[in-house]
Amino acid sequence: MNNNELEDELRPEYDLQGLQVRKLGPKRKSFCDTVRLDPDVVAAFPNAESVNEALRYLIEIAKHSASLLRNSSQVVDL
Repeated sequence: MNNNELEDELRPEYDLQGLQVRKLGPKRKSFCDTVRLDPDVVAAFPNAESVNEALRYLIEIAKHSASLLRNSSQVVDL
């Protein structure tokens, strides 16, 4: 093999001719969900893991509160 030849390691079924790389903008396909946080919120959390942990805790509190409200309204209805 000379310097001008490259060894092709891709399988023949991989067609990359139509591949386009897009950065930001409305035509960008979503790779994952992204949420923008205000600077004061960013300052309160050291990393993404801590944000997720806090949000999961808040979700549990909300579910528990909703459950308590449903149970208290059932007691009044009796």
